[in-house]
Amino acid sequence: MQENANQVEHPFLPYLVPPEEVKLPSGRTVQIPKCYYCFKPWFYAIPFGAYGHKEVLDIGEPVFAELAILRVLQKSGWDGVWVDSSRRRFRTAWPDTAENCCELRDGPAKFFNSIRRADGRRGGCFDVFAWNGGDYLFVEAKRRRKEKIRKGQREWLEAALNTKCKPESFLVFEWDVDDQTNAC
Repeated sequence: MQENANQVEHPFLPYLVPPEEVKLPSGRTVQIPKCYYCFKPWFYAIPFGAYGHKEVLDIGEPVFAELAILRVLQKSGWDGVWVDSSRRRFRTAWPDTAENCCELRDGPAKFFNSIRRADGRRGGCFDVFAWNGGDYLFVEAKRRRKEKIRKGQREWLEAALNTKCKPESFLVFEWDVDDQTNAC
């Protein structure tokens, strides 16, 4: 996160685990903060369409992991979006409707676009982009034991670090569901 007199810590600090070591395309490695969190699965009828094989989680409302992370950040005073790289949209909610999509404005747009220009590609950004004043946080949601940081994400991360972002502006959010059998 960038330094700011009004800095608000992100709410995942209590869930930090040892950092994730990421090998960048240039060959250098970087330590990215990492946390682990266990969600409850949504056991009721799903009131919206599926998005591939995404797990629906219960945080008092049915959401995907990216939106669960965004909701926690919003409750802690951050603003942000789910960066849906697959459909090239910024989202604040689901289902896939115009009112659940948005455009970035002002400082966040300028910051995000500076990384996009440095990266030279559209995809690869971490799943959630959040901001609070001049502080920025990129969070990548990874299902425990099922997903890893992909090549495009390593390229995005390196471009961001080359534009003066610090490793602390990123978070690998490893998650799982407590379905009574998997012992979160």
